[in-house]
Amino acid sequence: MLQSVIHYGIHIMLPLVIAFLFFRKYWLKAYLIMLCGMLIDFDHLLADPIFDPNRCSINFHPLHTYWAIGVYIFMTFFKRTRLIGLGLVIHIIADQADCLMM
Repeated sequence: MLQSVIHYGIHIMLPLVIAFLFFRKYWLKAYLIMLCGMLIDFDHLLADPIFDPNRCSINFHPLHTYWAIGVYIFMTFFKRTRLIGLGLVIHIIADQADCLMM
């Protein structure tokens, strides 16, 4: 239960806080773009089983590999890709928190 609260708290609340603090003029747009970072979970459909509560996503699923994470971090350095990069990095932070709590 606590693990889910932390995981989804990071997914939902951290982008909201970042959007409000750093992108105040267009916080709602920034928040929604960062929430799109959750779309990388579609790579879970490639796994068998699709969902395993005891599996760490990091470096298991294709869009959760260290190489992909490097690309997400790189994206945060450029204005055009910053928000989606932040959303993806926040997603990885949430998944890493899960791995640490297993």
